[in-house]
Amino acid sequence: MLEKMRRSFAVLGVAALSLSLTACGTGSASQTPGAPASEGASAPAASAPAASAPAASATPVSYAGRTLTLWHYEAPDSAMGIAWTAAIQQFKDTHPGVTVKFEQKGFEQIQTTAQMVLNSDQAPDVLEYNKGAATAGLLSSEGLLTDLTDVAKTRGWDKILSPSLQTTCMYTDKGIMGSGKWYGASDYGEYVMVYYNKDVFAKYNVQVPTTLDQFQAALATFKAAGITPIGTAAAEYPAQQIIYELALSKANRQWVNNYQLYANPVDFNGPELTFAATTYAQWVQNGYIAKTATSMKAEDMGVAFEKGTNPIMISGSWWYGRFMKEITNFKWGTFLFPGNTLNPGSGGNLWVVPAGSKNKDLAEDFIDITLQKDNQTILANNGGIPVNADLTQVTDPQILALNQNFSDLLKNDGIAYYPDWPAPNYYAKLVAGSQDLTNGSKTVAQYLAEIAAPYNAGKP
Repeated sequence: MLEKMRRSFAVLGVAALSLSLTACGTGSASQTPGAPASEGASAPAASAPAASAPAASATPVSYAGRTLTLWHYEAPDSAMGIAWTAAIQQFKDTHPGVTVKFEQKGFEQIQTTAQMVLNSDQAPDVLEYNKGAATAGLLSSEGLLTDLTDVAKTRGWDKILSPSLQTTCMYTDKGIMGSGKWYGASDYGEYVMVYYNKDVFAKYNVQVPTTLDQFQAALATFKAAGITPIGTAAAEYPAQQIIYELALSKANRQWVNNYQLYANPVDFNGPELTFAATTYAQWVQNGYIAKTATSMKAEDMGVAFEKGTNPIMISGSWWYGRFMKEITNFKWGTFLFPGNTLNPGSGGNLWVVPAGSKNKDLAEDFIDITLQKDNQTILANNGGIPVNADLTQVTDPQILALNQNFSDLLKNDGIAYYPDWPAPNYYAKLVAGSQDLTNGSKTVAQYLAEIAAPYNAGKP
């Protein structure tokens, strides 16, 4: 079984060519929080034209009196938020009589309440959910998600999504990612990168670093000028992703397979995680990361970068489209974490259909709309990484660069997924651990013990 899962992971590199031809790259990890949640909000007006409707059925279908309840946590002005707003409008146009009840939730809100809600009569018909063994895998193993295997084949999702993207859509009966049945559909890609303020870099004559030593020298330069270089958030996912980037700087593919798939035991006191925790703690001590990041959330981090508070932000491609629209007071760019051949990333978060959905056919229709070329092209033109776009309709050099970097990661087998994926409820444990490391309440040794225990307890 493990060998089969390892082969599923290995197809990332093999799939690169077909991905680049289709979408210049695809990918997820983790987590794509946007604006604060607004429960019960109606769908925002689309700021991009709605995708064209599919051919009409020979036999008219009556949808009168039905309701599709939809949850997701993308900001309305993000690439995914814009594309899915257009998809909602197309769904309404092609399903007359159906009421769409859209509720924007927070990532943390869905992360912490999904098990309880999906096991009740309050479950939506379709929702965005995080991928990985600890999240979608766990819910699928508990019988809370609908098996979409036949649907994926009938509707051609297995042709649209490359094998690398299917890795995060499929789970065994024990909830292990990479094989088994389809329990979700990913319709975008994502990866973690370094966002940087070009104006501040130029002001202090700092070049884009290509090695970790050069990166740390740049951090020292900014700190010497009285600037806290890295903005992050330890109260949510960003800080743990920095620690994971540092671990990956000392890791290889086998270590990733060991960590993500429990292929072999992981030594939490080994060079990878010891270096990561020690370096992160040193960055805090040096003032490269503020201790106040302990209470910061991802939205706070993003807003601070937009204001120019910190010249560096290490986070995911889910911010890209938003920054393209909202940053007008300085020039910015991105680069992959210096020196790393492995970086956090994957196929995007999943559309899943709860087992208790009362309108599974409508949920499947909506998912299908988001995967089609017209909606995927909207996503691409707003700064997302599509899986099925017409790239002849994408000309923005920033967007093309975003997709090219991801394509390069795929070709070089450089996708390492996300640190919270292996064990159930591991995300919360890593958040608590990164907070302890940021505020200095625990030593490196204590932190490593803190995150090792739940990981080892989660072994299947």
